[in-house]
Amino acid sequence: MKRGITVLLSVSVLAAVGYFTASKWAIRHETVRFYDASRGNRLVEVAVAVRRDKEMQAEAGMIKLPVAILNHGNTVKFTEYSFVANVFAARGYMAVSIQHDLPTDPPMVTKIGEPYVGRLPQIQRGVANIRFAVEQMRQLQPNADYDHLTMVGHSMGGDISMYFAKQYPDDVRKVVTLDNLRVPFVTEGKFKILSFRSKDPQFKTDPGVIPDSEICEKEGITVVNTDFQHNDMRDTGPDEAKSSIQAMLDKFLADSDSSSDIRPVKTKTPLLDPGPVAPYAPVGKTATPAKALTH
Repeated sequence: MKRGITVLLSVSVLAAVGYFTASKWAIRHETVRFYDASRGNRLVEVAVAVRRDKEMQAEAGMIKLPVAILNHGNTVKFTEYSFVANVFAARGYMAVSIQHDLPTDPPMVTKIGEPYVGRLPQIQRGVANIRFAVEQMRQLQPNADYDHLTMVGHSMGGDISMYFAKQYPDDVRKVVTLDNLRVPFVTEGKFKILSFRSKDPQFKTDPGVIPDSEICEKEGITVVNTDFQHNDMRDTGPDEAKSSIQAMLDKFLADSDSSSDIRPVKTKTPLLDPGPVAPYAPVGKTATPAKALTH
């Protein structure tokens, strides 16, 4: 049943801490590098988090893994959202966090009056990264559901998530944003939306991004107003913020249209031949989290 709720997120919901802590031992984290030949061999690095038992079942062709795509904020590394990735992984998802920005990319130039204050090129680049990474992951782990994605993102990554959902609504099952500021919510009720909002005077949401409460109620949009700062919503944030977000996110996943169910499949599709140049390469260690502000 669709429902829209605006609530104040309490820091007292710490009961989930033990659950996620106990689950970490069973979650495998790996960083993989893909190279997009259509864009000059652009590096698209991803961090994968998946429960070992569910991964083994998928590799045996017994189940199909639901997929969550995580998108980082501006100037923040893709490795800085493990506290969110672990929630999805604990529920049987394959969480795929994508690095969108490279040091060689031109600087972002914001301009009032331009679409999304001049951020459209970066958002579209993020969408291209997602589409490429999804196709590469489809080869690497074919027994996952890439046709019904859960899009997740913080700040700029939340805008990328919402923009992707606008462009490809039939490929999206749910959207979760952590204080996205620019791209308006999809309000056609095609999928459920959960959005955490900060209480931060330095980061203001643009007018028209968040629908009014009546539309939220009608279209299944849950808006969670918190007392946290914008940059609390990543791994470097305080434990109380991360634990509260984890608890609410876990409840959302548990309640939203059986999305946590892992459906069986009949056969396992073999890995596709990547050709003479391997499109991916495992990496032993992930990058050290940065502490720059995200916008």
